[in-house]
Amino acid sequence: MKFIDEFRDKNLVQEIVRRIRSLADTPAAIMEVCGTHTMAAARFGLKSLLPEQVQLISGPGCPVCVTAQMDIDAFLALGDEANVVLASFGDMLRVPGSQTSLERRRAQGTAVRIVYAPLDAVELARQEPGKHVIFFGVGFETTMPAIAMAIRLAASLRLDNFSVLCVHKTMPAALRALLASGEVRVSGLLCPGHVTTIIGAAAYDFIPQEFGIPCAVTGFEPLDMLLGIEAILRQLHEGRPRVDNVYTRAVQVQPNPRAQALLAEVFDPCDAEWRGLGIIPGSGVKIREQYDHFDARTRFPEVWQRLAPAPPSPCRCGEVLRGVLRPKECPLFHQACTPSQPIGPCMVSSEGACAAAYRYDG
Repeated sequence: MKFIDEFRDKNLVQEIVRRIRSLADTPAAIMEVCGTHTMAAARFGLKSLLPEQVQLISGPGCPVCVTAQMDIDAFLALGDEANVVLASFGDMLRVPGSQTSLERRRAQGTAVRIVYAPLDAVELARQEPGKHVIFFGVGFETTMPAIAMAIRLAASLRLDNFSVLCVHKTMPAALRALLASGEVRVSGLLCPGHVTTIIGAAAYDFIPQEFGIPCAVTGFEPLDMLLGIEAILRQLHEGRPRVDNVYTRAVQVQPNPRAQALLAEVFDPCDAEWRGLGIIPGSGVKIREQYDHFDARTRFPEVWQRLAPAPPSPCRCGEVLRGVLRPKECPLFHQACTPSQPIGPCMVSSEGACAAAYRYDG
């Protein structure tokens, strides 16, 4: 109940919780698609407010976690090239590859720079013309426009020493694959607000239409999430699945036209490999031929030629991402796998389900 204790309008929260309890007339498993939702639910103790028959399960919405092992290994291998600087967001620093991590490579002398925005990596390349800066393009639709802008800026500056290893993923394709597999029974989906500011709430219409599953687009404040849970339970109660947008202060029904135009200019759709989900057709993007001079795969093809397949790992992060395994059900959790010695990305990512469970659920 710590969220209620800290919230200034306790009556409002209690009223929403009361409505949730009144609507929870059947068991419901609601998937938090986004890792930020998972972390917020754990941090604020939202599960303690829900009736017993309503359960929250994690989904494939942590961009760090779903990045394929081979893609992480490839980025680390790029650090072996002469005069290369590896640039990345900080959440990739401690994510383990098959043999090492960015943090360990940096300790061993590899040039690794943590940046706060893709444009910082472009500026780094401009300031160090004798080095080749490779940015690790990880993330969903939320971060893709900023990286597209970085590529376009590098092109306008005619930088010859900047490239991107693009491993971006698109969320709707993964949700379709997950639901079509039938592996996990989901009663409703809490859809991510930040991704939906780019793609629009209508991008999820196929979920109620094809799978009969309710959706609610929500923000990341506890109150937003409670309203999303209420919306899903109301749809279940009424027997009318749809996409409810309870995050109208930021999300529109239709996609952001400027962002979509930018993405179409720089990227083309492609198949992509997801940790735990395998290769999903059309679920990724690649840098278009017009900008392929800034594609690390084009600039350093020899790295992929010598890259060995990722060996099997005991990590069960993939099952956690599919919602079929809870973090505490993994035999490595809190034993061999901890935040200080992570075996998989779900334990070290700031949006990882295992990290949330370790930190807040004991």
